Amino acid sequence: MKAFRLVQAGDAAVIAEFEDRIDSVVNARAIALASAVRSAGIEGIRDVVPTYRSVAVYFDPIRTDYGALVGWIERQSGLGAADRPAPDRPPIQVPVCYGGEFGPDLESVAALTRLSPDQIVAAHAAVAYRVFMLGFVAGFAYMGPLDERLKVPRRDTPRTRVPKGSVGLAGLQTGIYPSDVPGGWQIIGRTPIQPFNPARSEPFLFEPGDTVRFAPIDRREYDARVTSGQTPNQ
Repeated sequence: MKAFRLVQAGDAAVIAEFEDRIDSVVNARAIALASAVRSAGIEGIRDVVPTYRSVAVYFDPIRTDYGALVGWIERQSGLGAADRPAPDRPPIQVPVCYGGEFGPDLESVAALTRLSPDQIVAAHAAVAYRVFMLGFVAGFAYMGPLDERLKVPRRDTPRTRVPKGSVGLAGLQTGIYPSDVPGGWQIIGRTPIQPFNPARSEPFLFEPGDTVRFAPIDRREYDARVTSGQTPNQ
């Protein structure tokens, strides 16, 4: 039987929890349930937030019938709503300029993995990644799983500022820093795209369940994209 339980989180939230592991199938169940809750039109729902293996449903305790909400979620799980596939979006292509000024940790990652920098770039760009969840800061997408050969720990000492667009590795995950923030992931490159831009009609480039592929570009192409302003989703 598939693990599923509901946990009350104060008087204005309930959390649906699935199997306790980072797994694409488990994550797909969480995202599908979140989508079902959003589209159900339940009165008083304030927000629905899927993670790796859970869904937090925030509601107005005055307008929402808690018992009815819990019963609805339990029935949906019993009916297999959490197992229904979410609508597919085309893979999102992300150009990355690896190494050099933009990838200050590429050489140290090479030493940790015993791969050459070129092998690291090739392995990183060879896989289609799943967006498991958004978190940390607005627009930061936790993606994976990485090729096992690229598994590296976070830096012993986090940086006080990681430039926007930096592409990093940590454990079996990869991600893009959407703004200039502190961070401890191993930085191997930078992309000219903006994962988060509040001026866009859709501020977030990535959504949980999306597929992302990285494509190597050189510094000249990176600069050209930035200068011309033709970078997709910028």
